[in-house]
Amino acid sequence: MSENTKALRTRIKSVHSTMQLTNAMGLVASSKIRRANEAMQKGRDYGKALDGSLAALTADRECQKSPYMQQRDSGRIRLIVIAGDRGLAGGYNANVFRLAAEYPDAQWYPIGKRACDKCGQPQNSSERFSFAEAAALAETLCREFAEGQFDRLGILYTQYRSVMSQEATVRWLLPFMPSEQPCEAGMIFEPDPLTVLNRVAQEYVAGMITVCVRESFASEVAARRMAMDSAGKNAQQMLDTLQLQYNRARQGAITQEITEIVAGSGDGI
Repeated sequence: MSENTKALRTRIKSVHSTMQLTNAMGLVASSKIRRANEAMQKGRDYGKALDGSLAALTADRECQKSPYMQQRDSGRIRLIVIAGDRGLAGGYNANVFRLAAEYPDAQWYPIGKRACDKCGQPQNSSERFSFAEAAALAETLCREFAEGQFDRLGILYTQYRSVMSQEATVRWLLPFMPSEQPCEAGMIFEPDPLTVLNRVAQEYVAGMITVCVRESFASEVAARRMAMDSAGKNAQQMLDTLQLQYNRARQGAITQEITEIVAGSGDGI
Protein backbone atom coordinates (compact mmCIF):
# COMPACT_ATOMS: atom_id res chain seq x y z
CA MET A 1 0.00 0.00 0.00
CA SER A 2 2.93 2.38 0.71
CA GLU A 3 4.23 1.85 -2.82
CA ASN A 4 0.79 2.78 -4.15
CA THR A 5 0.67 6.03 -2.16
CA LYS A 6 4.20 6.90 -3.31
CA ALA A 7 3.22 6.42 -6.96
CA LEU A 8 0.11 8.55 -6.46
CA ARG A 9 2.17 11.33 -4.84
CA THR A 10 4.49 11.31 -7.86
CA ARG A 11 1.56 11.56 -10.29
CA ILE A 12 -0.07 14.33 -8.25
CA LYS A 13 3.18 16.31 -8.32
CA SER A 14 3.50 15.81 -12.07
CA VAL A 15 -0.08 16.88 -12.81
CA HIS A 16 0.26 19.88 -10.51
CA SER A 17 3.39 21.01 -12.39
CA THR A 18 1.55 20.63 -15.69
CA MET A 19 -1.38 22.66 -14.38
CA GLN A 20 0.96 25.46 -13.28
CA LEU A 21 2.47 25.53 -16.76
CA THR A 22 -0.90 25.66 -18.53
CA ASN A 23 -2.13 28.37 -16.16
CA ALA A 24 0.99 30.45 -16.82
CA MET A 25 0.64 30.10 -20.59
CA GLY A 26 -3.03 30.96 -20.34
CA LEU A 27 -2.19 34.15 -18.46
CA VAL A 28 0.41 35.10 -21.07
CA ALA A 29 -2.13 34.53 -23.85
CA SER A 30 -4.74 36.57 -21.99
CA SER A 31 -2.31 39.46 -21.61
CA LYS A 32 -1.72 39.49 -25.38
CA ILE A 33 -5.35 39.25 -26.47
CA ARG A 34 -6.27 42.92 -26.09
CA ARG A 35 -3.21 44.19 -27.96
CA ALA A 36 -3.59 41.55 -30.68
CA ASN A 37 -7.27 42.41 -31.14
CA GLU A 38 -6.52 46.11 -31.39
CA ALA A 39 -3.87 45.46 -34.06
CA MET A 40 -6.28 43.15 -35.88
CA GLN A 41 -9.08 45.75 -35.91
CA LYS A 42 -6.75 48.44 -37.23
CA GLY A 43 -5.64 45.97 -39.88
CA ARG A 44 -9.22 45.27 -40.88
CA ASP A 45 -9.92 48.99 -41.28
CA TYR A 46 -6.77 49.37 -43.36
CA GLY A 47 -7.77 46.37 -45.47
CA LYS A 48 -11.19 47.87 -46.20
CA ALA A 49 -9.53 51.07 -47.37
CA LEU A 50 -7.18 49.10 -49.63
CA ASP A 51 -10.08 47.09 -51.07
CA GLY A 52 -12.02 50.28 -51.78
CA SER A 53 -9.12 51.85 -53.65
CA LEU A 54 -8.47 48.67 -55.63
CA ALA A 55 -12.14 48.35 -56.55
CA ALA A 56 -12.16 51.89 -57.90
CA LEU A 57 -9.15 51.13 -60.08
CA THR A 58 -10.16 47.71 -61.38
CA ALA A 59 -13.57 49.06 -62.40
CA ASP A 60 -11.80 51.01 -65.14
CA ARG A 61 -11.67 49.03 -68.40
CA GLU A 62 -8.17 50.31 -69.20
CA CYS A 63 -6.84 48.61 -66.06
CA GLN A 64 -7.62 45.21 -67.54
CA LYS A 65 -4.44 45.68 -69.58
CA SER A 66 -2.42 45.52 -66.36
CA PRO A 67 -0.18 42.45 -65.94
CA TYR A 68 -1.71 42.10 -62.48
CA MET A 69 -5.14 41.45 -63.97
CA GLN A 70 -4.11 38.80 -66.47
CA GLN A 71 -6.03 35.55 -66.04
CA ARG A 72 -3.97 32.39 -66.62
CA ASP A 73 -4.99 28.80 -66.04
CA SER A 74 -1.94 26.54 -66.04
CA GLY A 75 -2.46 25.58 -62.40
CA ARG A 76 0.67 27.23 -60.95
CA ILE A 77 -0.20 28.51 -57.47
CA ARG A 78 1.80 30.33 -54.81
CA LEU A 79 0.49 30.31 -51.24
CA ILE A 80 1.61 32.52 -48.38
CA VAL A 81 0.94 30.25 -45.39
CA ILE A 82 0.58 31.85 -41.96
CA ALA A 83 0.90 29.38 -39.08
CA GLY A 84 1.74 29.65 -35.39
CA ASP A 85 5.38 29.85 -34.32
CA ARG A 86 4.56 28.19 -30.97
CA GLY A 87 2.63 25.10 -30.04
CA LEU A 88 -0.07 24.46 -27.44
CA ALA A 89 -2.73 26.36 -29.39
CA GLY A 90 -5.27 23.61 -29.85
CA GLY A 91 -6.10 22.87 -33.47
CA TYR A 92 -4.81 26.22 -34.78
CA ASN A 93 -1.86 24.89 -36.79
CA ALA A 94 -3.60 21.63 -37.68
CA ASN A 95 -6.46 23.55 -39.32
CA VAL A 96 -4.01 25.65 -41.34
CA PHE A 97 -2.12 22.65 -42.70
CA ARG A 98 -5.29 20.66 -43.30
CA LEU A 99 -6.45 23.42 -45.63
CA ALA A 100 -3.00 23.78 -47.19
CA ALA A 101 -3.07 20.07 -48.03
CA GLU A 102 -5.92 20.83 -50.45
CA TYR A 103 -3.33 22.60 -52.64
CA PRO A 104 -0.64 19.90 -52.97
CA ASP A 105 1.02 21.50 -56.00
CA ALA A 106 1.24 25.00 -54.57
CA GLN A 107 4.58 26.57 -53.67
CA TRP A 108 4.59 27.80 -50.08
CA TYR A 109 5.88 31.06 -48.65
CA PRO A 110 5.67 30.40 -44.89
CA ILE A 111 5.27 32.87 -42.05
CA GLY A 112 5.62 31.09 -38.70
CA LYS A 113 7.87 28.37 -37.29
CA ARG A 114 5.52 25.47 -37.98
CA ALA A 115 5.36 26.45 -41.63
CA CYS A 116 9.16 26.37 -41.64
CA ASP A 117 9.16 22.86 -40.13
CA LYS A 118 6.73 21.78 -42.82
CA CYS A 119 8.59 22.96 -45.91
CA GLY A 120 12.09 23.75 -44.68
CA GLN A 121 12.07 27.36 -45.89
CA PRO A 122 13.14 30.38 -43.78
CA GLN A 123 10.40 31.84 -41.63
CA ASN A 124 9.42 34.91 -39.63
CA SER A 125 7.43 35.01 -36.43
CA SER A 126 3.84 36.09 -37.04
CA GLU A 127 3.95 38.14 -33.83
CA ARG A 128 6.92 40.23 -34.95
CA PHE A 129 6.27 40.24 -38.70
CA SER A 130 6.76 43.80 -40.00
CA PHE A 131 5.40 45.74 -42.96
CA ALA A 132 8.95 45.95 -44.32
CA GLU A 133 9.10 42.16 -44.49
CA ALA A 134 5.66 42.08 -46.12
CA ALA A 135 6.79 44.67 -48.67
CA ALA A 136 9.89 42.66 -49.57
CA LEU A 137 7.82 39.51 -50.05
CA ALA A 138 5.19 41.41 -52.06
CA GLU A 139 7.85 42.89 -54.35
CA THR A 140 9.18 39.42 -55.20
CA LEU A 141 5.78 37.86 -55.72
CA CYS A 142 4.36 40.71 -57.81
CA ARG A 143 7.42 40.73 -60.05
CA GLU A 144 7.25 36.96 -60.56
CA PHE A 145 3.51 37.13 -61.27
CA ALA A 146 3.97 39.90 -63.83
CA GLU A 147 6.70 37.79 -65.48
CA GLY A 148 4.24 34.90 -65.77
CA GLN A 149 6.06 32.55 -63.39
CA PHE A 150 2.77 31.56 -61.71
CA ASP A 151 -0.96 32.08 -62.20
CA ARG A 152 -2.51 32.72 -58.79
CA LEU A 153 -1.33 34.10 -55.48
CA GLY A 154 -3.25 33.35 -52.30
CA ILE A 155 -2.72 33.88 -48.61
CA LEU A 156 -3.77 31.12 -46.23
CA TYR A 157 -4.55 32.65 -42.85
CA THR A 158 -6.89 32.14 -39.90
CA GLN A 159 -9.95 34.34 -39.79
CA TYR A 160 -10.91 35.55 -36.32
CA ARG A 161 -14.60 35.16 -35.52
CA SER A 162 -14.56 35.19 -31.72
CA VAL A 163 -12.38 34.08 -28.82
CA MET A 164 -13.92 30.64 -29.16
CA SER A 165 -14.07 30.40 -32.95
CA GLN A 166 -11.39 30.84 -35.64
CA GLU A 167 -11.42 29.48 -39.19
CA ALA A 168 -8.57 28.80 -41.62
CA THR A 169 -9.31 30.28 -45.02
CA VAL A 170 -7.62 31.32 -48.28
CA ARG A 171 -7.81 34.84 -49.67
CA TRP A 172 -6.77 35.21 -53.30
CA LEU A 173 -4.68 38.31 -54.00
CA LEU A 174 -3.54 37.93 -57.61
CA PRO A 175 -4.69 38.33 -60.29
CA PHE A 176 -6.89 41.30 -59.46
CA MET A 177 -10.49 40.75 -60.49
CA PRO A 178 -12.50 43.41 -62.38
CA SER A 179 -14.78 45.33 -60.03
CA GLU A 180 -18.41 46.06 -60.84
CA GLN A 181 -18.38 48.89 -58.33
CA PRO A 182 -18.58 52.21 -60.21
CA CYS A 183 -15.85 54.72 -59.55
CA GLU A 184 -16.92 57.43 -57.12
CA ALA A 185 -17.90 60.70 -58.75
CA GLY A 186 -15.06 63.16 -58.86
CA MET A 187 -12.33 60.52 -58.31
CA ILE A 188 -9.42 61.18 -60.67
CA PHE A 189 -6.27 59.08 -61.03
CA GLU A 190 -3.11 60.75 -62.29
CA PRO A 191 -1.57 60.20 -64.73
CA ASP A 192 -4.16 57.44 -65.45
CA PRO A 193 -5.81 54.48 -63.67
CA LEU A 194 -3.62 51.84 -65.38
CA THR A 195 -0.38 53.50 -64.30
CA VAL A 196 -1.66 53.96 -60.77
CA LEU A 197 -2.78 50.33 -60.51
CA ASN A 198 0.60 49.01 -61.68
CA ARG A 199 2.37 51.20 -59.13
CA VAL A 200 0.15 50.39 -56.16
CA ALA A 201 -0.11 46.63 -56.79
CA GLN A 202 2.86 45.83 -54.54
CA GLU A 203 1.57 48.16 -51.84
CA TYR A 204 -1.80 46.43 -51.94
CA VAL A 205 -0.33 42.92 -51.70
CA ALA A 206 2.02 43.98 -48.89
CA GLY A 207 -0.85 45.61 -47.03
CA MET A 208 -3.07 42.54 -47.31
CA ILE A 209 -0.25 40.27 -46.13
CA THR A 210 0.15 42.47 -43.06
CA VAL A 211 -3.61 42.52 -42.44
CA CYS A 212 -3.86 38.72 -42.61
CA VAL A 213 -0.81 38.23 -40.38
CA ARG A 214 -2.37 40.45 -37.71
CA GLU A 215 -5.66 38.56 -37.88
CA SER A 216 -3.90 35.20 -37.76
CA PHE A 217 -1.91 36.21 -34.70
CA ALA A 218 -5.07 37.34 -32.89
CA SER A 219 -6.61 33.96 -33.77
CA GLU A 220 -3.53 32.11 -32.52
CA VAL A 221 -3.56 33.92 -29.17
CA ALA A 222 -7.28 33.27 -28.72
CA ALA A 223 -6.86 29.59 -29.64
CA ARG A 224 -3.98 29.21 -27.18
CA ARG A 225 -5.97 30.82 -24.39
CA MET A 226 -8.91 28.46 -24.94
CA ALA A 227 -6.58 25.46 -25.19
CA MET A 228 -4.81 26.38 -21.96
CA ASP A 229 -8.13 26.98 -20.18
CA SER A 230 -9.32 23.54 -21.27
CA ALA A 231 -6.02 21.91 -20.30
CA GLY A 232 -6.11 23.60 -16.90
CA LYS A 233 -9.65 22.35 -16.22
CA ASN A 234 -8.71 18.82 -17.27
CA ALA A 235 -5.61 18.92 -15.07
CA GLN A 236 -7.68 20.07 -12.09
CA GLN A 237 -10.17 17.24 -12.60
CA MET A 238 -7.34 14.74 -12.82
CA LEU A 239 -5.74 16.25 -9.73
CA ASP A 240 -8.99 15.94 -7.77
CA THR A 241 -9.34 12.29 -8.80
CA LEU A 242 -5.74 11.46 -7.90
CA GLN A 243 -6.04 13.26 -4.57
CA LEU A 244 -9.14 11.23 -3.74
CA GLN A 245 -7.34 8.01 -4.66
CA TYR A 246 -4.36 9.07 -2.56
CA ASN A 247 -6.52 9.83 0.47
CA ARG A 248 -8.23 6.46 0.18
CA ALA A 249 -4.92 4.64 -0.23
CA ARG A 250 -3.43 6.48 2.73
CA GLN A 251 -6.51 5.77 4.84
CA GLY A 252 -6.29 2.11 3.84
CA ALA A 253 -2.62 1.98 4.81
CA ILE A 254 -3.33 3.55 8.22
CA THR A 255 -6.21 1.13 8.82
CA GLN A 256 -3.98 -1.81 7.95
CA GLU A 257 -1.26 -0.60 10.32
CA ILE A 258 -3.77 -0.19 13.15
CA THR A 259 -5.15 -3.67 12.47
CA GLU A 260 -1.65 -5.16 12.57
CA ILE A 261 -0.86 -3.34 15.83
CA VAL A 262 -4.11 -4.53 17.45
CA ALA A 263 -3.50 -8.06 16.22
CA GLY A 264 0.04 -7.97 17.58
CA SER A 265 -1.17 -6.72 20.97
CA GLY A 266 -3.74 -9.52 21.11
CA ASP A 267 -1.10 -12.12 20.43
CA GLY A 268 0.97 -10.85 23.35
CA ILE A 269 -1.84 -11.11 25.94
